[in-house]
Amino acid sequence: MEFTSESRPNHSTSILERISKRGEANDSKTEGTFDDGTIVATPEPADSIIGKQELDLENSIPQNAEDIKSPVKIPDGGWKAWLTVFGAWCLLFPTYGTTYASDVYQDLYIRSYLPSYSPSTIGWIASTQLFVNFSMGFLVGKALDAGYFYHTVSLATLLYIISYFMLSLAQQDAFYQIFLSQGVAAGIALGCICLSAVNVVTHHFNERRGFAIGIVLSGCSCGGVVIPILLNKFIAKEGFAQATRNVAYLSTGMIVLAILLMRIRLPPPSKAKEVQSSLSPIPPLTIKDLVMDTRYMLAIAGVFFGVVGLLTPTCFLQLYAVVHSVDQDLTSYIIAILNGAAIIGRIFPSFLSDIWGPFNVILVCTYTCVALMFAMLAATNPGGIIFIAILYGFFSGAYISLSNPLFLNMVNSLGETGTRLGFAYSIIAFAALIGTPIAGALLTRDLLWARPFCFSGACLILGFGCLFASRHLTARQKGTWKV
Repeated sequence: MEFTSESRPNHSTSILERISKRGEANDSKTEGTFDDGTIVATPEPADSIIGKQELDLENSIPQNAEDIKSPVKIPDGGWKAWLTVFGAWCLLFPTYGTTYASDVYQDLYIRSYLPSYSPSTIGWIASTQLFVNFSMGFLVGKALDAGYFYHTVSLATLLYIISYFMLSLAQQDAFYQIFLSQGVAAGIALGCICLSAVNVVTHHFNERRGFAIGIVLSGCSCGGVVIPILLNKFIAKEGFAQATRNVAYLSTGMIVLAILLMRIRLPPPSKAKEVQSSLSPIPPLTIKDLVMDTRYMLAIAGVFFGVVGLLTPTCFLQLYAVVHSVDQDLTSYIIAILNGAAIIGRIFPSFLSDIWGPFNVILVCTYTCVALMFAMLAATNPGGIIFIAILYGFFSGAYISLSNPLFLNMVNSLGETGTRLGFAYSIIAFAALIGTPIAGALLTRDLLWARPFCFSGACLILGFGCLFASRHLTARQKGTWKV
C-alpha cells in the first residue's frame, strides 16, 4: 500500500492496532499500571541504561488516542538545547560567513585574479558551490535521520577546511583550480554542514523552532559581516593566498568548538532501524510521498524561484557600488552592511513566524524583496545604495531563514525532518546553479544592470505566487490562518 501526504494523518486505527498488539505481546514480560484514557500499560522504570533508552523511546509514542496525530513532545529549551543552538551558530559563522563573502571573491576574480574569463563564467564558481551545497540535501537528510550526525559533520568540516587551504594555493588565472576547490569541494562540505546545523536544532525545539533556527542561521549573517571585512583587509595587505588561509584558520577553531557543543536526541545508528520499525507510528517517507504532497511541492517551487531572484544583489552588489563611484573604503564594507542587516532579519521575523506562521511572514518578505529589486535601479549614489543594502539584507535574510521552518511546518514526525529538508534542498540546488550565471550573462561586460535586476524581480513574483498557493492549501488543511 502506498502512502501519500494527504492520507498520512488518517492512520489512527492502524496505529492503535499496532500499539495494542505490542502491549498485549509484552503483558507477560512487563508489569505496570494503567492510567485513565490510556491505551497501553505504563512500564515501570528500567534499571539498565539500555532499558532507560527503550523506555524513553516508548514514552515518546502518544499514549492518548486523541494525541496520535500530534507531534512527539520535545523539550523546547534547556541548557543542552541552547548549547546546541550556540554550537550550530559557531558551525555556520565561519563556513557560511565565507560563502556570504562570495561577492568579495567575485569582485577580485572579475577585476584582477581571473582576467581571461567573463563575469558569466566566473559566476559558475559561486553557483556551482551553491548547487552542490543544496544537491547534497536528500542523501544527507537520510543519513541524519538514521543517526549519523557526528559522522556527517566531522567528515564535512574536514573537507571544508582542506578545500580552503587548497584554494589559497590556486594560481592567478587558473580557473579550474579555483572552481574545484571553492566550487566543488567546499560545496559538498557546506551541503552537509548547513543541513546538519538546522536538523540538530529540531531535536530540541518545537513551539519555538522558528526562533531557534533563526538564531542559528544568524551565524551565517554574523560571519557575513566579519569575514568580508577581514578578507578585504587581508587581501589588501597580504594578498589573496594568505587572506584565504587566515579565514581557514578561523574556521578550524570554531568548527572544533561547534562539534563539542552540539547534541542530538535521535537513537544511534545501531538502534535506529530497530526503533523506526518497532516504535514509529508513521511509515517512513518515500520520494512518492513527497512528490504527491501538493502543498509541499508548491512551497519548494516558490522557494526555488525565490532563490533564483535573490542571488543577483548578493553576488553583484559590491561591483554595483564600485561602478557607481562609491568610495573604495565604503565599498569594502557594503557586503558587511547587507549581512549585518540580515542578522536582525534572520532572528526577528523567525520569532514572528512562531506566532503568525512561517507562510504569512515569508510572503511579506517576498513582496518587499520584489519592490527593493526594482528600487535598486534607482539607487545610483552612496546613500541610496547603502539604504537599499540595509533593507535588502534584512528581508532577504528573513526569506532564507524562514524557508526552513516553512518546510518543517509540514513534518509529521521528528524522524523525517532531515528527509523533508533534504529533498527540498536537492531541488532548490538547481536554482542556486542557474541563478548567478544567468544574472552574469544578462549583465554582460557592458554592465547592463537593468536586465539582471528585472529578471530577478520577475522570478520573485513567480515564487510569491507559488508560496501563496501553498499557503492557501495548508491553511485549508489545518483550519487556521496561522500557517
